[in-house]
Amino acid sequence: MINNYIKVALRNLIKQKFYSLINISGLAIGLSCIILISLYVHHELSYDKHHEHSGQIYRVGFHLKFGGKEDRYAVAPAPLAKALIEEIPEAVSSTRFRSWGSFLIKRDDPESESIKQDGVIWSDPSVFSVFDIPLIKGNEEKCLEDPNSVILSQSAARKYFNDEDPINQSLILNNFKTVKVTGIFEDIPDNSHFNFDVMLSMKGLEESKSEMWISNNFHTYFVMAEGSDPELVLDKISDMFRKFAGQQVKQIMGFTMEEFEQQGNKAYLFLQPLTSIHLESDLVAEISPNSDIKYVYIFSAIALFILILACVNFMNLSTARSADRSKEVGIRKVLGSYRIHLIRLFLSESILISLVGVVIAILLTQILLPSFNNLAGVEVHIPYTSLVFWTIILVGSITIGLMAGIYPAFFLSSYRPVAILSGTISKGSNSGLIRNILVIFQFSISIILIIGTIAVYNQLNYIQNKKLGFNKDQVIVIHDTYVIDKQLESFKNEMIKNPLIKSGTISGFLPVSNSNRNNTSFFKKGQSTADNSINLQQWRIDHDYISTLEMKIIKGRDFSRDFPSDSTGIIINEKAAEVLGWENPIGQEIQTFSNIQNVDSFDPNAVLTYRIIGVVENFHWKSLKENIGSLCMILEKSTGKTSFRFNSSDTKAVINALETNWKEIAADQPFQYSFLDDEFTIMYETDQKTGQLFSVFALLAIFIASLGLFALASFTAEKRIKEIGIRKVLGASVFSIIMMFSKDFGKLVLIAFLIASPIAWYVVKLWLEGFAYKAVPGIWIYIISGLISLVIAWFTVTYQSLKAAVSNPVNSLRDE
Repeated sequence: MINNYIKVALRNLIKQKFYSLINISGLAIGLSCIILISLYVHHELSYDKHHEHSGQIYRVGFHLKFGGKEDRYAVAPAPLAKALIEEIPEAVSSTRFRSWGSFLIKRDDPESESIKQDGVIWSDPSVFSVFDIPLIKGNEEKCLEDPNSVILSQSAARKYFNDEDPINQSLILNNFKTVKVTGIFEDIPDNSHFNFDVMLSMKGLEESKSEMWISNNFHTYFVMAEGSDPELVLDKISDMFRKFAGQQVKQIMGFTMEEFEQQGNKAYLFLQPLTSIHLESDLVAEISPNSDIKYVYIFSAIALFILILACVNFMNLSTARSADRSKEVGIRKVLGSYRIHLIRLFLSESILISLVGVVIAILLTQILLPSFNNLAGVEVHIPYTSLVFWTIILVGSITIGLMAGIYPAFFLSSYRPVAILSGTISKGSNSGLIRNILVIFQFSISIILIIGTIAVYNQLNYIQNKKLGFNKDQVIVIHDTYVIDKQLESFKNEMIKNPLIKSGTISGFLPVSNSNRNNTSFFKKGQSTADNSINLQQWRIDHDYISTLEMKIIKGRDFSRDFPSDSTGIIINEKAAEVLGWENPIGQEIQTFSNIQNVDSFDPNAVLTYRIIGVVENFHWKSLKENIGSLCMILEKSTGKTSFRFNSSDTKAVINALETNWKEIAADQPFQYSFLDDEFTIMYETDQKTGQLFSVFALLAIFIASLGLFALASFTAEKRIKEIGIRKVLGASVFSIIMMFSKDFGKLVLIAFLIASPIAWYVVKLWLEGFAYKAVPGIWIYIISGLISLVIAWFTVTYQSLKAAVSNPVNSLRDE
């Protein structure tokens, strides 16, 4: 019986080549999209789950509301990791990372040149008791015990030592620190929220020995004992923090934690499960950029929509072809077939189409995978050796076949043979309403995706063109200029003499990601109380910083070499002036403690006093997802980066001039540069990639919907061919016949637009809530989306209606 079902199904597929092609191609494209999205979603959900105790590992974060700012940090105080083990029984083991970005590294060899190495981190020796980072060479218990030890990833070891054994060999960091290689670890998987290649011993970092509970610089993790209640553990950690931090707040700031909180301030620790960090954490000082769980939801929804579209295509075409199959149903029933047999026959046909579609979809996915990985910024593969994967594919194929075929099977098998064979059954008209509803549903999804795509690009365009408070264009940034520290000023001055260069500034603090940041507490002179303190970003700049970045001083003046007293001057932004409550802050003085790194040597009378000389217009120094925060600038050295504004369209000439001068000063140091506008764009790289992926899948969804509409229009034209012939004989023009078809389908698209618009508005509104500064979509986005859908539908239908309209009426009416 099954063999007979398959033979009949194959016969029908071959007989109806056009409809079979539309069904299978639509299903294959849809399933390929679903497989790609499923691989992406699975990859995103798999982050950090390769660690044995991933379900018990937590990161400790810090929430601070103080001095006009409120932020959540991914870092915690230096002494916390040790205190967790000593004070919290449920903490089994703990470790810390101190992210350092990049170093210049070279072998301890006179002929070797420095290489810019990203992914450098300081780590406690206890890292292996928390995370599963397999060591290929070295001893887990000893490899990070020496303050001058370092362990390398396999990739880094190959980079510096090729095929040599790196163990016990030396590397020089930033031209001054020599470390010995004591271990090699496997490259960290890409589905990890941290990824580094060089791990230095935390024992060699003086900052790690600090006992300050009110300074936060360390990513702190611990393993919680199995069966422990995270909320109860957090309560214990909070009590411990309040005890130690409260003592230091009283000693340094002069007020208690209770007084601090009475002013509306907050300072507390919180826990983050390790496996939630990648998708649910977007904190200040993340160890690396994370994704967002909402994108997993969005793409999962798109996958579901595409699956529904492909199934709807099948249902639409099957019910539309019901008239062609009705006589077959009638004859089979007369010859003794039961309804259940017919249902099995039609379901077998739909499952066969689904299986063929899945095979083609897997081939298509393999072809598209490299481009998808590049676009999504991930590295996913089809798990051909996974039994689970093939089980899901097989069960999914059968399920899709059943979903797509169950309605047509019950619909077709319900025909009464007497009505069919006597010709009294209406040919396909009973299913017309259902087909119209399905077309409306398809185009509703398509319109939602079109509106979503336009809204995403509208927001990204807004970000790129928004007035930022500084000019990011035509600024080249030279990296790691601290290596020529003593000659840096002369390098800058020499380059400014070049006619290609307009101005230059030395500062590692730039209003883009991957730049220096430093939070400092200030207070009005002589008033170090909770209600007079303000938390500011403190940037160290030179005299030419504001002019080079073309920021605007709105009150007072810029730093000037003509005023030696500017060494104790300070420039604040509008937001800081607002928080301080001074309408005209020029001449006012603010203070900060000179050194609070060590509580034992802290002197409450050792303060630095700054006089406000200027107010700079607010500028965006964080992502536009966040509000502008309070900020100040002081004249102090920060030699990490040197930026030059150039006034030439010949970018290559500018780069060559800078590199030539650099090589004359530091021939053995790498010349590394970037452009400020590119670094600004990188801040929104995740949103851009998401927008591109969204666009691709939206286009494919629209294409699948159009395939179904094309086939349906073809069927409609075929069934109305005699009506068209009569109309032509009676004088109807080709244009009027085309409009007749277009009007019918146009009504469906209009209804779909009215349904889709409010849904799309709500979805876009939810997405934009993630941005502090946003371009609210105007009505034009909805109008354009509706017109695009209408045009797509019109072109899809027009081809078939034109083909029917220009046919010779003699051919369609010769049998009448």
